[in-house]
Amino acid sequence: MARQSRKKSNSKLWFLVHSWLALPIWFFVLIVCFTGMLAVVSQEIVWLANADVRASKPDDDSQRLSYQQVLDAMHKAEPELAVRFFSQPDGSHFALQASVTRADGTNALLYVNPYTGAIQGQRPDFDFEAFTRALHGWWLVPFTNGYSWGWYLVSLLGLPMLASLVTGLVVYKKFWRGFFKPLRTGHGPRIFWGDVHRLAGVWSIWFIAVIAITGTWFLIQAILADNHVTISSEPIVPVIAREQVPQTADGGPAPRIDLDQAARIASQKIPGLDISFISLPATAYSHYSMGGRGWYPLMFQTAEVNPYTSNVDSQFLLGDRSALEFVTESMRPLHTGDFGGLAIKLIWFFFGLVLTLMVFSGLLIWTKRTTQATLAALKRGERPRSRAAASPTTLEAQP
Repeated sequence: MARQSRKKSNSKLWFLVHSWLALPIWFFVLIVCFTGMLAVVSQEIVWLANADVRASKPDDDSQRLSYQQVLDAMHKAEPELAVRFFSQPDGSHFALQASVTRADGTNALLYVNPYTGAIQGQRPDFDFEAFTRALHGWWLVPFTNGYSWGWYLVSLLGLPMLASLVTGLVVYKKFWRGFFKPLRTGHGPRIFWGDVHRLAGVWSIWFIAVIAITGTWFLIQAILADNHVTISSEPIVPVIAREQVPQTADGGPAPRIDLDQAARIASQKIPGLDISFISLPATAYSHYSMGGRGWYPLMFQTAEVNPYTSNVDSQFLLGDRSALEFVTESMRPLHTGDFGGLAIKLIWFFFGLVLTLMVFSGLLIWTKRTTQATLAALKRGERPRSRAAASPTTLEAQP
């Protein structure tokens, strides 16, 4: 009987050790959720903190300049700049971003006012936005040969998150009754945090499903990429044929259509295209590459415009994707909330906060329960010692 009791006590001890070993996992999940919540609005936080990032109007009647007008203004301010591409973040309140090469060969990403063409500042190599996204996405582990192990570690969470969603729905039957169930505040912290956990879980069911599925896709994406497997049907754009490049008498660069003409040609070819990025030709045989969102906000359409013939030599539209590509290319914007402006980002931020609160409340409940079980086990361990210490005294007292 004593041996059976000792065996049961040992199994409880090992269970407690097992429970405490889960503590780092709880904190890992909490940090991933918290940093993901911040990463959604990290661009907006930088906008609030840094005036260079803002697209400030000189006056109320100011109109945005075209890409070519911005390029001309930049060359007027710094003639030796070689502009490689322009990018407009999602939101008219953000300044244009211009990737440039300076005269000394260094590269920089500049913030340019879209109303004046003035260069407002240079983006740091590693700002708050990059930090939060790198911390959330791959725990700052560098990419050396393929995807980093940090990426695998974070994206692997999609599987247990999906499993916890399914098991939670099984355990919490008729969950819809909990949507408006009030929190009980006068019954102790355990009941309160239990209510918080359930309420946060119920309201974030759809969000957990989105994050879990897209996170699992990031894991699959890394595995495919590291094994050199692609599912993309995007065509490889050939360079411009030599005979299409005009020859000049002095051997100088051949005349090209300007940025605005190229953008207009692409917009006419692809109705509804909202151009948000455009790359300038890097060589005499390169195209104007541009793209943006169309009627479906989760994916980009692109076009390659010949700067000499004014033809769209290549394009990759929504209709060119396979059904599988339609799903997989939608994963990233669904995960980050970066597809519908500030309103969508705020929704993603709010439910990210709810998800973080759910994990935090679960951590508190688990910690308290495990602590109480540990203290009870320690008390049980002290009882045999006290009895053993008392038994010799009892024997000596007998006649």
